[in-house]
Amino acid sequence: MNIILLGPPGAGKGTQAQFLVEERGMVQLSTGDMLRAAKTSGTEMGKRVAEVMDRGELVTDEIVIGLIREKLEQGSEGGFIFDGFPRTLAQADALGALLAETGQTLDHVIELQVNDDVLVDRIVNRAKEAVAAGGTARADDNEESLKIRLMEYYKKTSPLIGYYYAKGALTGVDGLGAIDDVRAEIAGVLG
Repeated sequence: MNIILLGPPGAGKGTQAQFLVEERGMVQLSTGDMLRAAKTSGTEMGKRVAEVMDRGELVTDEIVIGLIREKLEQGSEGGFIFDGFPRTLAQADALGALLAETGQTLDHVIELQVNDDVLVDRIVNRAKEAVAAGGTARADDNEESLKIRLMEYYKKTSPLIGYYYAKGALTGVDGLGAIDDVRAEIAGVLG
């Protein structure tokens, strides 16, 4: 089973994807994680990724699609969770083509629906908690970066909601519920 988790930055896609990895043996393809790994790799590509991410912008489709292609070609018995991809209509088309090339299908698109003000508070608090616990916050977990990321999300990614709705693949889930409630709602969608 292959699914997409849609929702703005900080909506809980990564948390919910981890449950699916543990419970269903799926492979999480988090472009954010892949890009953060590339950013710290020291490679030429990593330097390009770092420059773009440090400005709070999104990396090019070419880079993201290349990373996803590598993972799809490796395969997964439990299926894939696309977390943070696709972000644009062009990427949605590219994903459809990639899945077709590898003989796979897209089974569900789940939108984690949230309120922006609550979301900003959630991310800023997540950063404060990480620092208070002796760790470090993600560089982009601050109000200013988040607002830039939200603007990008609404400009580029929100059209995917209509795109997948028209394909009959979209299901909305309350992303602001308790973590276990969101988890149960997603499990209900997937069956």
